[in-house]
Amino acid sequence: MNHQSASNLSQELRHFWRIGWPLLIAQTAQMGTGVVDTIMAARFGDKDLAAIAIGFNIWLPLYLLVLGVMFASAAIIAQDFGAGRLQRIRDQLPQTLWVSVLLSCVVAPICYFSYVGLHYIGIDAATAEKASEYIRMVAFGFPAIGIFMALRYHTQGVGITSPFAVASVIGFIANIPLNYMFIFGLGDIPAMGAQGCGIATAISMWLSAIIISIYVLTKPSIQQYLPPWRPVAPNPVAIKEILLLGAPVGATMFMETGVFAVIALMVSSLGDVAIGAHQIAFNVWDMFYIPMLSIGAAMATRMGHAIGAQDKPGVYMALRAGLLCSITVSLITMVILLSFPDTIVGVYSESPAMKVLAARLLTFAALFVIIDAIQIVGSFAMRAYKKTRFPFIASMVAYWGIALPLGYYLGLVRATNASDGAAGFWIAIILGVFVATIMVAVRVIMLLRQPLPKDFEAMPER
Repeated sequence: MNHQSASNLSQELRHFWRIGWPLLIAQTAQMGTGVVDTIMAARFGDKDLAAIAIGFNIWLPLYLLVLGVMFASAAIIAQDFGAGRLQRIRDQLPQTLWVSVLLSCVVAPICYFSYVGLHYIGIDAATAEKASEYIRMVAFGFPAIGIFMALRYHTQGVGITSPFAVASVIGFIANIPLNYMFIFGLGDIPAMGAQGCGIATAISMWLSAIIISIYVLTKPSIQQYLPPWRPVAPNPVAIKEILLLGAPVGATMFMETGVFAVIALMVSSLGDVAIGAHQIAFNVWDMFYIPMLSIGAAMATRMGHAIGAQDKPGVYMALRAGLLCSITVSLITMVILLSFPDTIVGVYSESPAMKVLAARLLTFAALFVIIDAIQIVGSFAMRAYKKTRFPFIASMVAYWGIALPLGYYLGLVRATNASDGAAGFWIAIILGVFVATIMVAVRVIMLLRQPLPKDFEAMPER
């Protein structure tokens, strides 16, 4: 690398840091909420921990469906920002909010009634009842998610990520005393275990939506990107563009997480120790996965700006910076997970059986992270180009076509005990991620060889 190239990369990394560090803080805070839920539920009882693990794996795919659809707004705005289309950026926000209202009306009832099938998949009756109570409470927070995501992605598209960080951190901090009050009880509030955790989660969702709304409306640097404060009718063309771009992203995240949800439900049939250990390992992996999501989102924003400005060297530089950061984080993560599995697991549970199995699963999580890093960067690169359907196809083939059936075979058919069964599912997930990574990497290489798109509408796949 010559001096000029190194200088350009250094400059790009500074832009990355400016956009990425608030994303890192915000997403760590959001996932930290799940860590706090898991730790506090584990202290309350194994059945409540198992119930939250089951419930979390039911509502998380729905949450990510909303997140993925709303991400389209950031991709659209990033290109408009690079092209200097300020008025189009302003006009985008009301339509994004209309989409958020539509999604909330659909997803919240689905979440509320999703508990219906729990009693028919072999889960312990008491655990299933606790999971049902938890899920029903979380559903009341879903309308807030759409508002939160609309404002988050609107500001993220222009490279301002502090609103997301502030709202997420406050929501995380508030969730700790809320959890304590509703899980363990306080004063006249009875101890509710898993159900109380669901109430705390819903309240935190609404608090985060309120905080980000106040922040966006009062922050001077954001005002130029906001429309006048008046009612705006739905624009079918703008809403269609958001849905065309966002639906495949939401479906991709839903399908990817849906595989983990289905696997978690299968693991739950192996007993409370197996599902508890699986949830601990998955929760730890989530915390190390967050920096890579932040890198991918920052990279997509920078690539979108470069695409809008018709700056192909800028596109390559943003991608190079994204790859460098992602590989560095994944290698550090792998070393930590392989070096300190017992210490990490000990934070979650004192159960000897659960600690042994969770430590074993963390070794698989370490390999999972290093492979998934490339897949994440590739998927976000394609989304920066507004190419969102191929990652969906790759996830369907890799996760549902390979990981799920192979996991069923290794985890339930071939395994002779609960420990090997849980490990079998993780082996299948790793193989599925590997296939997805290869598919996405090849597609990104092909895409980079094409000319940059010159319009700013939803582009058909090629």
